[in-house]
Amino acid sequence: MNELIENIFKKPVFIIAKKEVMDTVRNLWIIFMTIIFAALTVAMSALGAYYFEGWQDLGMTIALMIGVVQLLVPIIALMLGYAAIVGEIAKGSMNMMISLPTSRLEIVFGKILGLGSVLSFTILVGFGIAGIVIGIMVPDVNYIQYLIFIGATILVGLVYLNVAFFFSTLFKKRSAALGGAIFLWFFFNMILPIILTGIAFAGAAFSDIAAGNAPDWYYLVQLINPMSAYSALVTLNIGNISTAAASTAPQLQYPSFYTSGLMVLILLIWIVGFSLLSYWRFSKKDI
Repeated sequence: MNELIENIFKKPVFIIAKKEVMDTVRNLWIIFMTIIFAALTVAMSALGAYYFEGWQDLGMTIALMIGVVQLLVPIIALMLGYAAIVGEIAKGSMNMMISLPTSRLEIVFGKILGLGSVLSFTILVGFGIAGIVIGIMVPDVNYIQYLIFIGATILVGLVYLNVAFFFSTLFKKRSAALGGAIFLWFFFNMILPIILTGIAFAGAAFSDIAAGNAPDWYYLVQLINPMSAYSALVTLNIGNISTAAASTAPQLQYPSFYTSGLMVLILLIWIVGFSLLSYWRFSKKDI
């Protein structure tokens, strides 16, 4: 069994993944990002303690953290992925990698595996450390709900990582890839929500939407944005678990077709779809 495992990890995909992880470790990305996630989560819970008299449960912390996650995680994922291919080409190391007995498929998925592992590790450990600290301060912590939040955050992070990776296969210069990554952040977090909301308001009364009585198609349109699927996944499984959160946030009334399975499927489609697009584009790239 040990020999089988060793042989598996000697495959080019895992060798390339290991290289990506080691390069990131040398740049102190893992340590830096882990500290940021842990510090922000503890700070959000402490902020809730200040405003709501006492350290809050993980439900309140999650309610406060969702907005931070929607801004920070995409930035981190985009910064990890934007130069994955174009950066190697610019350094000249891609020619050496291709000259080895490795296929372009192995290169693409090895890099995605390595970078995805780095991103998942930072989110899991960063939020995990913060969860332990909060668990010490708050009685009767529901860690199942917190693990669901971490899992959903990892999924949406992988979405942005794979989108950035695809853009890395499109450009010939790192500066262009960086510009594309910045545009992606603005598009998904600012431009796309405005477009989708405008489409929704064009076909429904503003008062109905504001009152939470939007038609089903309004919610269907929102799912074009992966962040909407992420928010729905967290809300469906955690909701307003704390009374403080319930008093500060509107009650969302999702339609019946909004299920956890559908939200996970949407995020997985984004991940797998852009992984395949990355391979397709890289396989045709002249290096």
